[in-house]
Amino acid sequence: MEYIYAALLLDAAGKEISEKNLLEVVKAAGLTPDEARAKAVVTSLKDVNIKDVIKNAQTMQVQAAPAANTQAQAQSKPEKKEEKKSEEEAAGGLASLFG
Repeated sequence: MEYIYAALLLDAAGKEISEKNLLEVVKAAGLTPDEARAKAVVTSLKDVNIKDVIKNAQTMQVQAAPAANTQAQAQSKPEKKEEKKSEEEAAGGLASLFG
């Protein structure tokens, strides 16, 4: 995750997202650099315009209404009361574990 943050930081600063730059940002943050992760992130973001991705992500509409409706339905259902077992029944169940 830190390499994605580093890539976002480099993009915001107008710097090239390269293995070297990612490793420098991660090292500056006090983390142990991992060349394999840096290479994987650079390869994954090779043809990606980060600004466009962020812009499109911000304009997507979230549909929270169905989740709220489901939650309201769950609250309106009457709850079933659990039958309470007597202490003797509970102790009998535990005794069966030991022999």
